[in-house]
Amino acid sequence: MHAHDEIVLTGLTVFGRHGVFDHEREDGQEFTIDVRLRMPLHAAAASDDVADTVHYGELAEKVAAVVAGEPVNLIETLAERIADVALADPRVLSATVTVHKPHAPIPLTFADVSVTVTRTRLEVAV
Repeated sequence: MHAHDEIVLTGLTVFGRHGVFDHEREDGQEFTIDVRLRMPLHAAAASDDVADTVHYGELAEKVAAVVAGEPVNLIETLAERIADVALADPRVLSATVTVHKPHAPIPLTFADVSVTVTRTRLEVAV
């Protein structure tokens, strides 16, 4: 097993309306998403065929649809939904998703707030 093979998508920025406060739902803001998939990539490397791997362009579109979709209160919930999308492909062994909310309503100077979740194929099977 090639457990250390990964596909990584970082810095996907999508407008969404997630948050606890009404103004976050009304005005919306940009969220930045990082996704790390652990999966064996030897079949794709051998065949040189995109059908043997996760197409990262299609993954980006699916993730963007979740972020732009139904609003949730917590970025923890958003991260979980994105991980579910990534694990929908049975070849993916685990997905680590970080949701960044750099415009969070914090009345102090800060660079970023983020939540990271890691979900594995075993957790999906249970």
